[in-house]
Amino acid sequence: MNTKKITFASMCIVVNIVFGMFVSMLNLPLLFLDTVGTVLGAVVLGPFLGATIGGCTNLVLGLISGPTNIPFALVNIVLGLVVGFVASKKGFGYKEAIFTGLLLAVVCPLVGTPISVLMFGGLSGSGADLLVGFLVQSGQKIFTSAFIPRIVSNIVDKPLSCIMVVYFLSKMPKGFISGYSRSISKNV
Repeated sequence: MNTKKITFASMCIVVNIVFGMFVSMLNLPLLFLDTVGTVLGAVVLGPFLGATIGGCTNLVLGLISGPTNIPFALVNIVLGLVVGFVASKKGFGYKEAIFTGLLLAVVCPLVGTPISVLMFGGLSGSGADLLVGFLVQSGQKIFTSAFIPRIVSNIVDKPLSCIMVVYFLSKMPKGFISGYSRSISKNV
């Protein structure tokens, strides 16, 4: 791997961390934007580097904000693989971004919920924990109680993250991106 790709991948990790922290500080409901860099890296660099960016993001977050982020690296790795494979097969314009975002809104909770249930009793440390508690108290199983809030938040966050990446790519110089990848849709 060349220095240019390593630098771009590192910038994608920083984008994940900065966007995630910014949205967290604003306390915006149903929004995280902590995977925008992973989506960007997966579209531009491909599925395996996208997965690496996702996994490394959680490792860095584990070091700077607590080890509870580390187990969820698997979610970000899967996200990078899914986006990278879709982009390499179909390109990544607005239509593909919406499709991929909706797919991720289901896939990410399917991967993350078991981790949350096994390691943290289904809780995530966010406002969604109130809904988890309510669902458990109403008789739902812990998996269902932890899964539903994740689907609800991801149905907003993941498509928006993917759409943002298409927009960002449309504003970047064509020569800059073409040096990395051919998977970007001509619609961008």
